[in-house]
Amino acid sequence: MARLLEIHPSNPQPRLVAEAVATIRKGGLIAYPTDSSFALGCHIGNKGALDRIRRIRQTDKNHNFTLVCSDLSVISQFARVENWSYRLIRSLTPGPYTFILPATREVPKRLQNPKRRTIGLRVPDHKIVHAMLESMGEPIMSSTLTLPGDELPLTDIHEIEEKIGNDIDMIIEGGATGIRPTTVIDLSGESIEILRVGLGDVSSLV
Repeated sequence: MARLLEIHPSNPQPRLVAEAVATIRKGGLIAYPTDSSFALGCHIGNKGALDRIRRIRQTDKNHNFTLVCSDLSVISQFARVENWSYRLIRSLTPGPYTFILPATREVPKRLQNPKRRTIGLRVPDHKIVHAMLESMGEPIMSSTLTLPGDELPLTDIHEIEEKIGNDIDMIIEGGATGIRPTTVIDLSGESIEILRVGLGDVSSLV
């Protein structure tokens, strides 16, 4: 059964953050709160944890995985960003948006969309997530915690524990979270394409 770790949402305790990061580094899979909803997270290089996410979510091979990053400088390391798309990303981050961009060689191929060679990237506005990213010094591989057949992500700690507690290693409790996933914006082409309308406002983009 997954370990439940309570971290303060406004002042994350360094000792507990370090424990969560150690779980990720050891190949563990965690459920953690973000500024939009709960997500599943693991180390970017761990194939076993990624396979567990695929099993839990029953994703197909074209699923867009996401790298959760600490800031824009990290995004440019893992994706090719044009000037116009960089300006757009900068105007919307940190926040509940996922951007689909052409991946660089820094991104393992198993994380990329196999046809388009793209990757999802985002900078959340959440203190626990930022504390984990600062401690890790690299992105967290992430996927919204939405189970097969569900329209909305899981948000209740006890429900997460009941439904997938035996399939993950840690659940982080960090106060209330949203019930909607991120808005997904595809910037891999020459124009903006909104793939999913979630929590992030897109009124300025349409």
